[in-house]
Amino acid sequence: MAIVAENVALEGRFRAKVICFILGVGSLIPLNNMWTMGDYYYQVFPTYHPMRTFTIVYQPFALITTLILAHYESRINTRLRNLYGYSLFFALSLLVLVLDLATSGKGGIGTFVSLCLLFACFGITHAIVQGGVCGELSFMCPRFIQAFISGINASGVVACGLRLFTKYYFEKLHNGLRKGALLSLAISTIFELLSIIMYEIYFPTLSIVKYYRSKAALEGANTVLDDLTAAGIQNVKTNHEVGVGATQQEWLSHKKLFCQNIEYFFGLFMIYVLTLSIMPGFLYEDTGVHNLGTWYPLVLMTMYNIMDLVSSYIPLIEVLKLESRKGLLVVIFSRFLLIPAFFFTAKYGAQGWMILVVSYLGLTNGYLTVCVYTVVPRGYTGPEQNALGNLLALCLLSGIFVGVAIGWLWQIGKSYQG
Repeated sequence: MAIVAENVALEGRFRAKVICFILGVGSLIPLNNMWTMGDYYYQVFPTYHPMRTFTIVYQPFALITTLILAHYESRINTRLRNLYGYSLFFALSLLVLVLDLATSGKGGIGTFVSLCLLFACFGITHAIVQGGVCGELSFMCPRFIQAFISGINASGVVACGLRLFTKYYFEKLHNGLRKGALLSLAISTIFELLSIIMYEIYFPTLSIVKYYRSKAALEGANTVLDDLTAAGIQNVKTNHEVGVGATQQEWLSHKKLFCQNIEYFFGLFMIYVLTLSIMPGFLYEDTGVHNLGTWYPLVLMTMYNIMDLVSSYIPLIEVLKLESRKGLLVVIFSRFLLIPAFFFTAKYGAQGWMILVVSYLGLTNGYLTVCVYTVVPRGYTGPEQNALGNLLALCLLSGIFVGVAIGWLWQIGKSYQG
């Protein structure tokens, strides 16, 4: 009877994975959408290096917010945090759309500064959602966090697909780039609304989600109590209340959790240092002029995102999943050979070679990220897994911040050569 009860409790696994995938798409599609609109922004702001500037403005706010939230994660209501994050994504996406309509797509320093301020807000919002959802899914089934990461990667594919379609359809029309950009922004705004509905209405009602949240609450996690209340579960008491199991004093501190998994955290940090030192600024500004013309950076972005998404499913095949700490670090550091590969390919190679190198960058990024995220939380209690999810988000966003800063070296080198 106990087995039957547990099987009933674990119903809805597939639907939960689908919702996690949608939440992953919603957590990054506004930013990916705007990064794929580089051709439009370079037309409107030709002298401001918009892709590099937007990214470097966004990062400090994302990093500082993640640092604060990771420190106080055990005291924060996860449900309200995630709802607040997705609602902010919706509002900010709508504001970007309204700003473009209000200015009629004209450039100028005022519009550019306004976009920079919105990107700073996007950074705060991304930190709220990334750590909140990753922390929550870390104490659930590993397939959920894999689906969430795949959704993040898929957001890039969706954004690139939208941009390719709108660019092809509107390119020959008057003000075609702007019309395509507005349509992409409208679709991403609608997708944020879908994410809010999925998280608030459908996700809490799944039996498997109630099971994992109840389990985490019994292990002492107070962050899920509001989720359980929203799902109609009122009688779950934490271990601190019933006096059994692990108490908060027995949970490992953030420092101990970090030290126990330092190779994984450092590896995740280095993955994104390399990736963001190349994406998206290098692809838009330093790959030269080729037969594809203005389509070239968008094709490169699309290939990266497709391979990033495909590779995030490779670790589902157990024999292909890399879990060794040393093995992961060897593969992660070997990726830095891509820096000279990109330099010489941009300088001497044809566009086909650049597409191949970019595809390999995406392939390794998605695969290694999922390997790290699905290995680290295993063997810990619910509160500790939630903390680990937030620490992983902190390391990821720290890597992005450093990578974006390093990305400016491409521009400095190009100026020096000039």
